Amino acid sequence: MRGPGYAGVRMMGGLSTDPSIKNHELSKGVVRRVLSYGAPFKGLIILFLGAVVLSSALGVAPAWLFKEIIDEGVQGGDIPLIITLSLAVAGMAVLAAALSVVERWCSARIGEGLILHLRTELFDHVQRMSLAFFSRSNTGKLVSRLQSDVAGAQQAFTSTLSSAVSNVSTLVFVVALMLALSWQLTLAALVLLPLFMIPARAIGTRLAGLTRNRMQENAEMTSTMTERFSVSGALLVQLFGNHDSENARFATQAGDVADSGVKIAMTQRVFMTAMMLVASLATAMFYGVGGVATAREQMTIGTLTALVALLARLYGPLMQVTNLRVDVMTALVSFERVFEVLDIPHAITDREDAREVAGAMTVAFRDVWFTYPDSETVSLPSLEPEASVGESAGQPVLRGVSFEASPGQTVALVGPSGGGKTTITNMIARLYDVDAGVVEVAGTDVRDLQLQNLRDNVGYVTQDAHLFHDTIAANLRYARPDATDAEVWAVLEQSLVADLVRRLPDGLDTVVGERGYRLSGGERQRFAIARLLLKAPPVIVLDEATAHLDSGSEHLVQQALDVAREGRTAVVIAHRLSTVRDADQILVVDGGIIVERGTHDELLAASGRYAKLYSRQFTQ
Repeated sequence: MRGPGYAGVRMMGGLSTDPSIKNHELSKGVVRRVLSYGAPFKGLIILFLGAVVLSSALGVAPAWLFKEIIDEGVQGGDIPLIITLSLAVAGMAVLAAALSVVERWCSARIGEGLILHLRTELFDHVQRMSLAFFSRSNTGKLVSRLQSDVAGAQQAFTSTLSSAVSNVSTLVFVVALMLALSWQLTLAALVLLPLFMIPARAIGTRLAGLTRNRMQENAEMTSTMTERFSVSGALLVQLFGNHDSENARFATQAGDVADSGVKIAMTQRVFMTAMMLVASLATAMFYGVGGVATAREQMTIGTLTALVALLARLYGPLMQVTNLRVDVMTALVSFERVFEVLDIPHAITDREDAREVAGAMTVAFRDVWFTYPDSETVSLPSLEPEASVGESAGQPVLRGVSFEASPGQTVALVGPSGGGKTTITNMIARLYDVDAGVVEVAGTDVRDLQLQNLRDNVGYVTQDAHLFHDTIAANLRYARPDATDAEVWAVLEQSLVADLVRRLPDGLDTVVGERGYRLSGGERQRFAIARLLLKAPPVIVLDEATAHLDSGSEHLVQQALDVAREGRTAVVIAHRLSTVRDADQILVVDGGIIVERGTHDELLAASGRYAKLYSRQFTQ
């Protein structure tokens, strides 16, 4: 049998919830949409609720049986009745234990199934978002939607639903049985309810504020650890930071977390002490009033014992029912935050009549204009860093860009940083869509092509040669999962990194570390080139592909890239003009405009911007 303190324990779950949740207005249709997620688990939910209600009944019934054991069995000397009812109580305990297992099984199946559904749906949706979405969204906030908010949403069908049904049914059974035993004492017990409610509300509000502050302090402390413990963060601390000041900063943050933990613990203890005191006073009143009634033979000893037992089960469900709206709203708000992400439209999608790439792989830009989209178009303010919320719309990044690259040709983009060169290359694989004009691949507007098929035909080596925290083989086969070991070694040879792999203890099974930081910048770049060579697409985009190589390696890798470009359409961004001297066409891009175009010799002869850039590089 649970004691008087049990009521206080059950109450604490809802009291730490931010009271502002009560005043939150849900978006239209959220509840209907939430219920649709429960449809696949309809049978399990019915079984779950049935088990919860039956468990509530079994939790109350023994009080009546104890009354009968005392009054009819003990007082009446009826030993067979005592044995029979005792066995009944034991049977109920066994059945209640079995039901608790059924409840937990149903809860786990429903909860984990719902989490699986939501997380996979969210992951799939986010994976299909445009690059603009990722460039604006805060990764931590986005991951939080897949973790914390999905887990919070799951509670709507498990703990919140279970708590609601269990507490309401328990309350009904307890009050009904108490009224049947003694309506006078039952009313007296209900009159004492404000003594629970008043301190619970006051302390609950304080506890909510403390909990909210602790979550914020924990987030700041976690953020500090995450930033400092990443490879790049640790390197920055080693090179520029001061260990004493870093330790002092972390100690301050950890101290704030510890202080808030003490405050929360003491607030909870004060609350629990007050609740246990009131429960004890109520029990004393029951024994006092009921004891007098029993002495006067107005009430039996069994009835008094049953009433005291039921009293211990009365206040907990009452408090939980009063907090029920907060619990439900908390779960629904978590669902709403998940839906916010699911409802962000995909900026880059296939048209209904989209077709596969076919024909000569010519890349053509025809009077292309482009401005990076703002947050209202591609993201959510709640997913962005606070500093970027409310940013004004930018200026056009590309202004009337036109050029053409045919198979076997190399078009080089040169010019100052921030001029729009990378943006131009992003348009080829449709990482962004143009505002005006047309980008064509194989003579077709890229918006009329199947997106996956288009990207299968375009390969990139970017400035940041990103590698997953996986093996070398897995990183290379990410471009072509069916590649054989012989094909993998062939591209490693071409990219001049095969000898390095042979020297590693685990060879192709060597894990490269977070973002490939176990490798040098040049090594990461060569693995990225190997990945491109393994994919062998008809269109190649090289964004400073040899930027991290020394001059000797650059020359050799450039030869490998020259081989890879044979017969393919290549668009190359280069700051080292020596790497693009043999390009079929060189475009000088500045301020989103192609200000000069021609071959290396033609541009030198024109004595324009290219000639100045070239002269500046080779006269230093």
